[in-house]
Amino acid sequence: MNENLPPCPECSGVYTYETGALLVCPECGHEWPASGEAAAEGEPAGAPVTKDAVGNVLADGDTVTVVKTLKVKGSPTGIKAGTKVRNIRLVNGVDGHDIDCKVDGFGPMQLKSSVVKKV
Repeated sequence: MNENLPPCPECSGVYTYETGALLVCPECGHEWPASGEAAAEGEPAGAPVTKDAVGNVLADGDTVTVVKTLKVKGSPTGIKAGTKVRNIRLVNGVDGHDIDCKVDGFGPMQLKSSVVKKV
């Protein structure tokens, strides 16, 4: 084992080894890229960062507020500005809809991050 290899970013195990372009931890089974800044930071390579309407970084489980009234097909009222949405999940949706959530009174739907603000 090479003493110059970094410890595992998941469990901090020191027995990492190299297989091709990946580093592997035998203790927890975690694999990560052997080179690049992503390996040093412990973040997945190319992980997209989702920001709300004012530039705050969003994460899974956050609570957000809708910043403008949204029309909803099949509903006469829509979602009013100021509506709180709890426990969001970030996804790669269609047409920029990158938040999967349940809105009280409307049920499950996808929202764009540009119409919400982190609470």
